[in-house]
Amino acid sequence: MVLKKPISVDTDLKIVGAVTWVGRSSLEIQLEVTQSRQDTDNNSPSDLLALVANFTFVARDSNTGKSAPVNPISPESEQEKILWEEAEKRNKLRKKKRIEQKTERGNEEVSERIKALLVEGRIFCDLPALADRDSILIKDTCLQNSLICQPQQRNIHGRIFGGFLMRRAFELAFSTAYAFAGQAPWFLEVDHVDFLRPVDVGDFLRLKSCILFTELENLAQPLINVEVVAHVTRPELRSSEVSNTFYFTFTIRSEPSQTRLRVRNVVPTTEEEARRVIARMDAEN
Repeated sequence: MVLKKPISVDTDLKIVGAVTWVGRSSLEIQLEVTQSRQDTDNNSPSDLLALVANFTFVARDSNTGKSAPVNPISPESEQEKILWEEAEKRNKLRKKKRIEQKTERGNEEVSERIKALLVEGRIFCDLPALADRDSILIKDTCLQNSLICQPQQRNIHGRIFGGFLMRRAFELAFSTAYAFAGQAPWFLEVDHVDFLRPVDVGDFLRLKSCILFTELENLAQPLINVEVVAHVTRPELRSSEVSNTFYFTFTIRSEPSQTRLRVRNVVPTTEEEARRVIARMDAEN
């Protein structure tokens, strides 16, 4: 999901959605949110694209729980063909990455990148007095909160509404970026959201966030990538399962009169953290 422009709260929104790509049992739906503004040239309203989001769904057989075939579609207009090709490229890239993760060559490349990422982290652990003062460990950027899911938050299927989970994840991600950067961040996009398992009414939900990495090539608009992971926790069963993962991108915009704050580089200290960083960097690229 990409925010194209700030959305005004006092102007109506128009949401348009369509299936843009279909596979054997999966489909991709694109939503566009537009908001009208007054055109100063001819004094008439015009629609501006405010937000674009792509959703991937997988069809499941209600009896067996296995994948079920979906009806094919055929793009006709030039715009439909462009959207189809873009979705087809994303699907092929996902398949390619899954294959590379299983190959020996792919594993070797990842191992080398992990070693490179962990060099600075080892200095923080072993020689903290000599560590880079413009860097910070991932574990030192973490925040978390907890809640009990209530009946008013359920959807038509009796589960907790996905939009509610996204809102709570966004609020925590915003707070994490705020505490990290030292000033209120600007939201840019939702990079990816995974719904791994349903969340039920009464579930004890824990949300944990961290700054996964920063992109500092453009110091005027540094990018802050935040990860939020939701866990359904059952203390009586001594179990905790990941229900959702969320990835958000924020930036910092300083007014000309303000002193520009320097955003720090974020460093992993464990192999598991480094793998998460690499996975998101590859997804971004």
